[in-house]
Amino acid sequence: MANMKQQIKRYKNADKKHAVNVAFKSSLKTSIKKTVNAIEAGNKEEAVALFNATVSKLDSSVSKGIHHKNYASRQKSKLQKKINALG
Repeated sequence: MANMKQQIKRYKNADKKHAVNVAFKSSLKTSIKKTVNAIEAGNKEEAVALFNATVSKLDSSVSKGIHHKNYASRQKSKLQKKINALG
């Protein structure tokens, strides 16, 4: 365990940030799964609405430094291809 005050503070802040990041990643994965489920069900209107919300969350995660921009780009591209395949 750390001895200095600043190190103790860093540990506490790192734990707080970790908890926030884990929660955000979990909600993002849930959003992606909901979008994929809507696509597989063939409901294009719902899929597009969920896709827009997911894109917003992906962009937010990139701006917060939680995910890399290439990860977000890959996910958006993958989902958009599936939506376009619906017709």
